[in-house]
Amino acid sequence: MDSDKRFVTGLDLGTENVRAIIASVNKNGEIAIVGYNEGKSEGMRKGIPANLTGPASSIDKMLADAERMGGYDVRNAFVSINGSTVISTHTEGMIAVGTVEHEINDEDLDRVEDVAVSGRIPANRDVLDVIPLEYALDGQGGIKDPLGMSGARLELRANVISALTPNCENLRKATMTADVQADRLVPGVVAAARAVLSERQKENGVAVVDFGAATTSIAIYEEGDLQYVGVIPAGSNNITNDLAIVLAINPELAEEIKTRFVTGDFESEKSIAIKVGKNGERTFDRKEVDDVVRARLDEIFGEVRKKLKAAHYDQRLPEGIILTGGGAKMRDIEKYAKKCLESAVEIGIPQKLDGVAESIAKPEYATAVGLAILAAESGELSAAPKKKSSKPAKKSSGSSPFGFIKKIFSKF
Repeated sequence: MDSDKRFVTGLDLGTENVRAIIASVNKNGEIAIVGYNEGKSEGMRKGIPANLTGPASSIDKMLADAERMGGYDVRNAFVSINGSTVISTHTEGMIAVGTVEHEINDEDLDRVEDVAVSGRIPANRDVLDVIPLEYALDGQGGIKDPLGMSGARLELRANVISALTPNCENLRKATMTADVQADRLVPGVVAAARAVLSERQKENGVAVVDFGAATTSIAIYEEGDLQYVGVIPAGSNNITNDLAIVLAINPELAEEIKTRFVTGDFESEKSIAIKVGKNGERTFDRKEVDDVVRARLDEIFGEVRKKLKAAHYDQRLPEGIILTGGGAKMRDIEKYAKKCLESAVEIGIPQKLDGVAESIAKPEYATAVGLAILAAESGELSAAPKKKSSKPAKKSSGSSPFGFIKKIFSKF
């Protein structure tokens, strides 16, 4: 086994599904997927924990197979956070750093960042990330990295990503209940963008739309930086529920109809009968199904376009829009999104990965893969893998009867 390898984990804790990616990182920083798995998520509502035991149980069940595949016990992970409380806020800050001969150092950058955040982000919100968009030195703007430059006054224009503190704390507690420490919380769509976007796309202007089960998130990039993040509290599960209500069927049958028969082009206006269930025992009108799905898609992508307009990027993205998430598996969904958003639309899948990457080249795995990549880039790596049996049991509230004896012998 390569002793130079270290390991990272990306944990995508969604409303409908929970997914994990375990990757090895060699001494050159190159990553390879060694383990992955997905399972049903419990105790989550619209991207936030409704209780602690449900998510913890889901994580435990799902991680067991991923750990066996990768030969590594997951202790730490980069974890996704969703929900409509995740927002981005553009802020500004300015500090005096000394005389015009003063060279900008790391301490100056930290200070101006603190000024840009302090008082502008409410106390009940956790700052997830601060993205410097532009620096200015003595009034000269357009600077990306002022480190080492000289000047007396340093200004910063930044994009601050934040979420409500209770949601962040409960998400950390939910993962900790499963014996997994959340090293960092990352908006799911930001992680997905890291897995599917190229530097050229980020530079020219592109949006990622993560079409999840209960939420739809948008991230906009331009000039290489994250310019905007927004979340809509609706997703592909709303389509399933609409079908279940209108057709008077259970959600399982509605999901089968959605995945097998619904397409995003909606070209046929004919009332064609579709049969589902064992031996074709249930028959439904294709036009009625299409009308229900189209109505919900109109609402969701209509809200996406509103977000793009609010951020001043509607029809202003040369690289178009990249769709990820479980909702992106719907057949020809990119055709519908293109008509609704009046922009080029593609399905985004994780690429350029080693290991068992071909098995996760799917839009629903984009967030988990992106989390693992971000963990590797952060340098927060875990040691070489251990056998499953080495994972210690949860601490008991009582003390061990042999603890006192061990302490005595430890002195010798």
